[in-house]
Amino acid sequence: MSPETKTGHVGRSKRRNQAIAFGIFRVLGFVVIAILFVIIGFIVIKGAGAISWEFLTGMPSEGGASGGIFPAIVGTLCLVAGSVLISFPIGVLSGIYINEYAHNNWVVRFIRIMNNNLSSIPSVVFGLFGMSLFVNTLEWGDSIIAGSFTLALLALPLVIRTTEEALKSIDDSFRQGSLALGATKLQTIRRVILPMAYPNIITGLILSIGRVSGETAPILFTVAASFLSHLPGSIFEPVMALPYHLYVISTSGTDIEASRTMAYGTALVLVAIVLVANLVANALRNFFGNKVKMN
Repeated sequence: MSPETKTGHVGRSKRRNQAIAFGIFRVLGFVVIAILFVIIGFIVIKGAGAISWEFLTGMPSEGGASGGIFPAIVGTLCLVAGSVLISFPIGVLSGIYINEYAHNNWVVRFIRIMNNNLSSIPSVVFGLFGMSLFVNTLEWGDSIIAGSFTLALLALPLVIRTTEEALKSIDDSFRQGSLALGATKLQTIRRVILPMAYPNIITGLILSIGRVSGETAPILFTVAASFLSHLPGSIFEPVMALPYHLYVISTSGTDIEASRTMAYGTALVLVAIVLVANLVANALRNFFGNKVKMN
């Protein structure tokens, strides 16, 4: 066999293997998407019958087994917004410090290991810690602020990690060029590095919203009430939340069929809230990404 023939055979073999690999990846991707659509479709079909204006804007009755879920919607939005307002600034600043200021020594490696370990702790442990610190020690009681801080601790490792990876993806030549032009390190980070990293940093925001919005165990110990016929008057009051309300009506309803319909409707509303929040965050990511391309 001539060298040219052998080279051509090797090239065709590589292309065939590459096509097979890409085909497998494509099939697996479609399988994941199909599973997602099946789950969403199942929830939509089962829960669409419960959705009405009264269901979305009414107050619960009969211990939450009937009526509307408006307090639970408001409570979920408050908890998600509160946890994001706490975890996102702290997480972004921590990621900036680790990647831009701290030297790559054993201290930074230890911080990274601890951050990874923190992200793998079960959510129920965060709930117990939040109850011990925020509810009992700080005497905030079962309240929105206690639940928000607990959920913020849950989301913090994710925000730190995504921020650090976003900053790592920026080539050092941008930092060196900015410093060579006379900018300080802080000016370089604020005016050059962060604007370029915003799209990937917001990915951490999207993931953290999805993480905290469906948690039940942390809010069970720190904020969630099984039944409230009014909206909270301050951040130091308990509140209903969709994940816990979903659990309650799924396990303690007297009318099983009606409870299931209401549970699926509640799940559909929760999925819709997460979807809308992700769409808003994606819009922000695209906005900052376009600004970077324009500059």
